[in-house]
Formats: sequence, structure tokens, C-alpha cells
Amino acid sequence: MATCDFCGRVEPDDAATLSWTVSVENRRRRTYCDECSRTHLRAMEGKLDSEFW
Repeated sequence: MATCDFCGRVEPDDAATLSWTVSVENRRRRTYCDECSRTHLRAMEGKLDSEFW
């Protein structure tokens, strides 16, 4: 089971989370669903912490 750290979406099926994004911010692993990943792609590529999105 995975939970999106941005929107809170819960996905019980691990296979469905293959398109999700994982990042490390301040030594903490953060997981984002595919929708949040697409929406905030430029901020992720710019390495902005999710606080700034």
C-alpha cells in the first residue's frame, strides 16, 4: 500500500504505483502519485522541495 505525500491518495495495489515518483527531501523519502507527479513535474526537475509547490 502506498500513499501520496502531496494529495493523500492511497493505492492498495503495488502494481498501480509503478508510475509514481519517489524523491528524497531533507533525508526523508517522499512518494507522489502519477497525477501529482505530472502536475508538479517542473518543480521536481528543478529540485524544489514540495513545500514550494
